[in-house]
Amino acid sequence: MTADTRNSALDAATGLPPARTPWEETWRLLRKNRLAFSGLLIFVIFFLVAVAGILLTAGSRPVLDPAQVRLQEKLLPPLSLPNHEVLPPEALPPLGRYLLGTDDLGRDVFARMLQGAWVSLTVGFVAVGIAVIIGIILGGLAGYYGDQELEVGHLLVWTTGVIAAFLLLTNRPAGAAAAAAASAVIWIVMRRERSLYEGPPSRRRWFTRGLVSVDTLIMRAVDVMLCFPSFFLILTVVALLPASLYNIMVVIGLTSWMGTTRFVRAEFLSLREQDFVAAARALGIGDMRIIFRHIMPNAMAPVLVSATLGIATAILTEAGLSFLGFGVPPPHATWGNILSDGKQFIFDAPWLTFAPGIVILIVVLAFNLFGEGLRDIMNPKLRERN
Repeated sequence: MTADTRNSALDAATGLPPARTPWEETWRLLRKNRLAFSGLLIFVIFFLVAVAGILLTAGSRPVLDPAQVRLQEKLLPPLSLPNHEVLPPEALPPLGRYLLGTDDLGRDVFARMLQGAWVSLTVGFVAVGIAVIIGIILGGLAGYYGDQELEVGHLLVWTTGVIAAFLLLTNRPAGAAAAAAASAVIWIVMRRERSLYEGPPSRRRWFTRGLVSVDTLIMRAVDVMLCFPSFFLILTVVALLPASLYNIMVVIGLTSWMGTTRFVRAEFLSLREQDFVAAARALGIGDMRIIFRHIMPNAMAPVLVSATLGIATAILTEAGLSFLGFGVPPPHATWGNILSDGKQFIFDAPWLTFAPGIVILIVVLAFNLFGEGLRDIMNPKLRERN
């Protein structure tokens, strides 16, 4: 007899409802929340459409070419048939008609919307992934180490390491290598002076003396970042960097980690005093293993909610940048630059504005509804009510 069978038999004997696994309980509550479940369904559809966009619009000879110019067919309304007399066979739309019409250059709006779907999906997930990784690391360190002082040398190592990572992400390998080398030199010097750590403060070198607590340093950095309006900060950085999809993702990610950091820190401050953490310390387990193996899995609930809501924000940010001309450069089509191209034809060709605008509204609303539903499901007090 398996464990599940024994549990079912025990529940039947005691008259209790069958025990559910955490995933089964989460799925039950998600289905019960109709708005959140609708958001999940729209997200799945959006994901499938974005994958289809990659498969149909990528390559040297795509099935649907979003860059195909047909000046004879410009500004056609949705569901229009192509003119076979003026178009060569290779320029005809594969679907037999223009489902969402054409723009001022005769390009198929449906093909451009498909390409914009995978651009938005990529920007949303990669940017949020970068922000979540940074937030988990910084929030975990701030919450676990608390008031433990950070030496000047450690501060220099962290600073040069962050600079090296930023330069590497922005495609500056020479500067990244120099910053990484400086960080390594500082770390080696600190290792050689390890014996001074145990001595009296008066004997310590300047780079081994306590300067500020880990928590204070990280949270003050969060406060500084929150002082700047996010979109204008992103706009300024993007204007200084070469226009590319890669830079857009990195910049959005590097300016969106503050919320995750605060969530993770709050969870760590609560979990680090629990009995299982004390037991792990008593067994001699290292701090990094305690942080990432024992505490982090229990602190992921608010991170998932923050990430879900962050994807919607990243999609909106990318669309806003592309609308202003600072986003993903041509020939890539994004929902933002489709919307920008259509604003001058809003009365003559309103489909150029309505198509991307309505899609952005639906997708962002779906992510927000799904995120709100996850927050309710993962709240223990609200779970008890259901």
